[in-house]
Amino acid sequence: SRLGILIVRHLKRLERVILGYLEVSDGPEEEARLGILETLQCTIEHAWPRMPCRLPVLLKALLRLLWDVHTERGPTPEPVRAALLQRATQCLILLDRCSQGQVKVLLEGVHSSCEENQVRECLRKVQEST
Repeated sequence: SRLGILIVRHLKRLERVILGYLEVSDGPEEEARLGILETLQCTIEHAWPRMPCRLPVLLKALLRLLWDVHTERGPTPEPVRAALLQRATQCLILLDRCSQGQVKVLLEGVHSSCEENQVRECLRKVQEST
């Protein structure tokens, strides 16, 4: 947040780091994933003009995270899972806002074909956001 819009200078490298952290579970407390979702949210808020071109990659990573968190049945406590789902959903909502609704359009088919309630609820929140 200190860099503000100047974060765009580092977006390519930061995107690789964010994607790497989102892919791998880091234990029951998921501190790294929660932290990287907070970083992504802050990045979207500050570099929103540059986010639409990164939408395909970030959308895919966030959807994969939602699915992984839902399907993984490891030692992660339910409040941590809920926090991960909530932060990922918030990032999707921010991406939708900065891309003028493109996320909602892309998620229409996913939402209708998804049968998992937790993931479906996250997608519903994105669809209903304004």
